Parts: sequence; structure tokens; C-alpha cells
Amino acid sequence: MKVVILGYGKMGQLIEKFATKRGHEIFLIVDKDNRESISASDIADADVAIDFSEPAAALDNIHLCFEANLPIVVGTTGWYAHLDEVKSICEDENQTMLYGSNFSIGVNVFFHINKLLAKAMSPYKQYDVQVEEIHHIHKLDAPSGTAITIAEGILENTVSKTKWVNDVIGEGEEVIPKPDELLIESHRIEEVPGTHTVLYSSEVDQIEFKHTAHSRAGFALGAVVAAEWVEDKKGFYQVTEMFDFI
Repeated sequence: MKVVILGYGKMGQLIEKFATKRGHEIFLIVDKDNRESISASDIADADVAIDFSEPAAALDNIHLCFEANLPIVVGTTGWYAHLDEVKSICEDENQTMLYGSNFSIGVNVFFHINKLLAKAMSPYKQYDVQVEEIHHIHKLDAPSGTAITIAEGILENTVSKTKWVNDVIGEGEEVIPKPDELLIESHRIEEVPGTHTVLYSSEVDQIEFKHTAHSRAGFALGAVVAAEWVEDKKGFYQVTEMFDFI
């Protein structure tokens, strides 16, 4: 495939590495230094775009690819308030987009088991549940998109929680959740690729379900695999649709 990379930070550079390793051609690299000069005609002859830019840039990049009739894989998070709008445009204009908060195979297995665990724990009211996430200090959004996906999986499968709230540790006043609120506790620590933990706590014991990323490589490889998966499709997809779990 001819791949357009949107965003050329650490993730964009890893995506370039894995795409080339898997036999693809890097058609164009777009970053903050050249983005304003890029038009739809500049990318129209590519096969797919992969976006790991910034929350503020992701929407413009999505619309640019739609204008160019170019399938796009979006790994950037922090723009999901516009998700319904983007989905509507994608479907109305017969475009192709796949988005996800995390493209790691391990994390997507984690998402699946998280829902099963939430359903299993739901009858046992003595357990309170919360989510903890740790990322590097350069991450621009909190909570992480992965943590939000985990929280939504819990909310879908339990009756005791109705919404999530976020507490960024070390920033502002401590957030004390109400009984029906699911706490996402966010930590920002130097050079941590990503750790997510679900905790079920009672007076007598605690259950911890945890995923630790050793590097960003799993995210980048998953994004390239997603680009391969979506290339010949039309429509609006989530990364979870790539995986066939029982």
C-alpha cells in the first residue's frame, strides 16, 4: 500500500518503521511543519492514511482524507466529542474510517475480558470498582482514550455505575466520586508507555486486572495492521471490529 502518515512524533516514526517492514510504501509524511500546505489532491493517489497527530489536528486530518476519498485509520484520541458528527459524515459521503483508543492486540483482548469481568462482578455490591491509568508526562489528554474505553466497558455491564469521572493526580483538587460514579484515576510519570488497571475492592479482598505496555511498538504495529484491514472497505469502524473474540 501507499501510506500517508499524519503526525510524525514517536508513534508516527514507529508506524513508518513497521509499514516499511511489512512491504508498504510511505507515500507522504504530514506533520505540523507542512500540514498547512497539504491539500486533498496531494494525498488522493495514496491507498490509506494513518493519523497519530494531536487532538486539535485530528478532525482536520479526517476531513482532509474524506475530501481525498482516502481511507483513514485514526489512533489520535481527545477528539471524541465530535465522534457522532464524524461518523455521520463518513457514512453519508461513503467514506472509510477506522478509529480506536488503542491498536495493541493485548489491549483489545483486555477490553474484551474487562467486559466479561464487569458482568461477572456486577451482582456483588460489596465490591467498588475504579480504573487507574499511567502514561508519560507528554500525553496531551487525560484520561487516556484506552481508560475511557475500559470505563465504558464497565458501565455497559454493571448497574451500580452510571458515568465515569476523572481525577488527574497532582492537578487541582482531588475528585471524590459519588456512589454511582466510576473513578478514572490518571497519573502522569516520565516515559511510561501506558499502564491500565481495573480494581474491584471490598473490605475483605481486592481483584486487580492489569495491562502494562513495555513500549509503543504494539500500538504502531496494530495501526499498520488496521490500515491493511480497512484498505478495501467502506464505512465507519472501531478497532475492536478487527478482532473476532468468542
